[in-house]
Amino acid sequence: MTRWIGTANRGFATYAMEELRRLLPSVKFVQLAAGEVFLMETTDSREEVLHIIAVQEPIFLRHIQPVDKEIPVTGSADDLQELSEIIRHSERLLVGKATAVHIRRVQNSQFPYSAADTKAVIDAVLAEMDSEPSLQQPEIIISIYAVEDRMLVGIAAPQDMLSDWPGGAVRFQREEGQISRAKFKLLEAERALALPLAGFTRALDIGASPGGWTSLLLERGLQVTAVDPADLHPSLSGHERLRYLKKNAADITFEPGSFDLFVCDMSWSPMQMCKLVLDLHPALVTGGSAIITVKLMHRKPLQTIRNVIARLEEGFQVIKAKQLFHNRDEITLYAIKK
Repeated sequence: MTRWIGTANRGFATYAMEELRRLLPSVKFVQLAAGEVFLMETTDSREEVLHIIAVQEPIFLRHIQPVDKEIPVTGSADDLQELSEIIRHSERLLVGKATAVHIRRVQNSQFPYSAADTKAVIDAVLAEMDSEPSLQQPEIIISIYAVEDRMLVGIAAPQDMLSDWPGGAVRFQREEGQISRAKFKLLEAERALALPLAGFTRALDIGASPGGWTSLLLERGLQVTAVDPADLHPSLSGHERLRYLKKNAADITFEPGSFDLFVCDMSWSPMQMCKLVLDLHPALVTGGSAIITVKLMHRKPLQTIRNVIARLEEGFQVIKAKQLFHNRDEITLYAIKK
């Protein structure tokens, strides 16, 4: 028997649980934060759960944390003392490792200490065992989720948790002059897909306005063709590596093999998007990559996703479908041209 905390984007936990039920038939759920965080229990071992999720990663499961220990909350210093003892007893896992500490809580938790105070206590314990506190690129993560009357504690490697951010909530700092927050979606996709954008040379950005994705591609050094009937942000005007076509993407064609990267973040219906992407399919080199957002406009998102993947596989191999933290009512697809 193992227990886990699962996290999804707000309003999508039901779909994450539906996916998990198909993968882990014995699983049972208890809601911890409405529509977003849940506790799950399964007869599968830790190794079995991690293997199953690695082989067939759920689209809507943003983050998963094992529950190795449970600590009753007293509201006194005893809470931190018991937490410290758990860390000391886990020395075998932590010694010499770059270690991150992630602390989350429900709104009505009786745990009285701030995340900063709790982390300071744990960091002091880690220092005793020559474990280096690390916020970026940790080798292992201590996760603490404080519910109303108890703390749920788990220790695991970042790759087993699906994210090295607390709860999978990826935070980027907004830059001065940033065109739009849509840029964060492509930044997160670059990380989540392990797909460095600088490794491409020529990109086609469909539905580019106002230019958030185009701006990131230009920052990465690519030649970019941006297509949209609406205007791009004035800051992009005249960029030497940008060609801007103020047209509807459905009305244009390109020479075959003109691009090695295709990106699309359009507010079209899923099947309209599929038709457009397949119509432009010849413009991408064989083996070229596509990063596409799929708007979930209907009540059955899992069926919508299956329909979209089936249609796109007429010309692409879909490598991954995932709802990223910066997706809202949508998911991100990564595909390679056949």
